[in-house]
Amino acid sequence: MLEHRVENWLELQDALFSGSWNPELQRFRPTLAFRGVPDAGHDLATSLNRRGGNYSRQENVMLRAFRKYARGTTTSCVSLWDWLSLAQHHGLPTRLLDWTFSPYVALHFLSEDPDLYDVDGAVWCVDYRETNRLLPRPLKAQLREEGADVFSAEMLAQVADNLSTFDQLTRHTFVLFFEPPSLDERIINQFALFSVMNDASARLDSFLENQKRGVRRLIVPARLKQEVRDKLDQANITERVLFPGLDGLTRWLRRYYNPKPPGAPLR
Repeated sequence: MLEHRVENWLELQDALFSGSWNPELQRFRPTLAFRGVPDAGHDLATSLNRRGGNYSRQENVMLRAFRKYARGTTTSCVSLWDWLSLAQHHGLPTRLLDWTFSPYVALHFLSEDPDLYDVDGAVWCVDYRETNRLLPRPLKAQLREEGADVFSAEMLAQVADNLSTFDQLTRHTFVLFFEPPSLDERIINQFALFSVMNDASARLDSFLENQKRGVRRLIVPARLKQEVRDKLDQANITERVLFPGLDGLTRWLRRYYNPKPPGAPLR
């Protein structure tokens, strides 16, 4: 896994869009998933991982209860993967991890908390075409049939309609990326996708450490965070857009009109 520390805004742009030229299409069309974290020390543990112990064994129990009690509040879920996406979206501990197709959305989550401007942040960049090389044959065949690089919930359901079947597709560990259904404007505006592994207790960062191709981790120094945040605000990559509604609006206003934190480093 390649780790690179950027020193300024322009170098950050070059690093985020590096390798995005597609010679076949003659267009800039990257095959990258991005995840921004405000503290470079943060790992890629899922909300299920973070519970510790044998909590992952409760995955099916929680999901079954969620489907039972949430059914009357939504009619948009058909497959298990729809329900799992909805559960993740509303905060239930799951094996899913949030990613985005947008490097700027990733930078938003890196820089949204002024209280963490005194620590380095990081952006994970994963080429899903490379991680797809380790997928079991049924999943690779589904991608070829659809002419796709990432899955939809519907595509996943055609190969594995439950987590037990998914986990048993192969003995080796793999990760895939899929686009959640458009449950609301938040998912749409965040250009969201999820990663999922075939082991609820697996850690994605541990898996990616062994990947020699297609994985980069960009370290954004603390002194650069305020500049990143200000330029994202100017580009309208804000809570008001990414979290449509009054809650997102107030989050944006509360941060935008706050004075610079006393501990924030100077350029």
